[in-house]
Amino acid sequence: MSSFRDLIAYKKSFALAMDIFWLTKTFPKEETYSLIDQIRRSSRSVFACIAEAYKKRKYPNHFVSKLTDSDMENGETQSWLDAALACK
Repeated sequence: MSSFRDLIAYKKSFALAMDIFWLTKTFPKEETYSLIDQIRRSSRSVFACIAEAYKKRKYPNHFVSKLTDSDMENGETQSWLDAALACK
């Protein structure tokens, strides 16, 4: 494995963040600086934390910490998507 870009988790989280980007373009404009911004930022953090974890893989505590951050950001993204769905 030569790069974090080769990781399945990175590929899937990046693809999901891009799907979220395009989906949120259809959201109401009044949500631009609240719901849309929050969903986009947390979804982008998932793949960014995976990339950081890969770079810190030689240091187990840092590696686990970054993966935990990625999981946390994934949970935040899910909760924002739940709110968006509830608001239709």
